[in-house]
Amino acid sequence: MKLVFPNGEHSQVLLSHGVNRIGSAGDVAVLLNDPAIAPLHCEIHVTGTGANLQVPAGGGPVSVNGKPVSDIMALRPGDQIGFAHVIARFAVVEAARPASAGADTGHPDEDTGATRVRTAVPKFVLRGVSGAVFGKVFPVTGPLVIGRAVEADISVPAEEISRRHALVKPTPDGLSVEDLGSSNGTYINNRRVQQGFLGPGDELRLDAVRFILVAPGMEMAQRTARLITPSGPAEPAPAPASAISKWVPIMLTLAAIAVIVALVLSRG
Repeated sequence: MKLVFPNGEHSQVLLSHGVNRIGSAGDVAVLLNDPAIAPLHCEIHVTGTGANLQVPAGGGPVSVNGKPVSDIMALRPGDQIGFAHVIARFAVVEAARPASAGADTGHPDEDTGATRVRTAVPKFVLRGVSGAVFGKVFPVTGPLVIGRAVEADISVPAEEISRRHALVKPTPDGLSVEDLGSSNGTYINNRRVQQGFLGPGDELRLDAVRFILVAPGMEMAQRTARLITPSGPAEPAPAPASAISKWVPIMLTLAAIAVIVALVLSRG
């Protein structure tokens, strides 16, 4: 993902995964030298599912496609962003197409030497357990707006959900949850909240639509701990069938000898 500045105020900027700060301060990712730009004008959060533009407290005026943004808004490819008087276009970087297998070398299985990067497992996932989200999973790698609106990061086509119902943000231990002025409320474990914390295993409910927070890494650690926990002395293994069959003829021979001895003694 990148920002393109058609009027030349800045060269195009490749946005990195995570938080990209934009402003006039020296420590921001995108430095804009304009009197109307605040030190921290706004932030663009790039996640595994898209990007969100957020205006923090003390930020400057921002618009998307001419519409003022006061808090947070999802970005879509082609959106025009106004940072005060500075205009930029939000675009997605197209991945380079790989060369046709064997087109130049004639060896379709030849190793190019490039290391393939494994996709990282998200730390937190919202799993839908009811209604329109049942059976669906939503990785949470950055701030996400949940709502009925099509442009919401997690769009839920349900009439009981507000257009911008709730905002979730990842923290080291779970998700912070904020109700965005919904009509039917936001609940954590059946307790209505304006702001709250959602831990692994907790339930997030937006009216009748429910999610469970899953932490894949934590689940794996718990399963590993259960596997290596001692469970007491093991029961002795049963004797192999081959060992039993070996002793059967001997036992029968001893029994026959005992019977013969008993008969001889009884006749004497």
